[in-house]
Amino acid sequence: MLKIAAILFPVIATTLMGVAVIAVLTIDMQAGWRDILWPALAAFVAALPISWFIARQIPGIRQS
Repeated sequence: MLKIAAILFPVIATTLMGVAVIAVLTIDMQAGWRDILWPALAAFVAALPISWFIARQIPGIRQS
């Protein structure tokens, strides 16, 4: 299951980070790099448990 989560993580992380950056830029088009960094970092960290949860939901994977 860890291998599947590791495969899913880059896709989920980039998606969430992109959504976070676009949301910040939509709210404030003059956002500095710090205003963009923290939501992107939070999305990166949030992608860890999300990818683990999605990997657990895929049928046919042995739960060990």
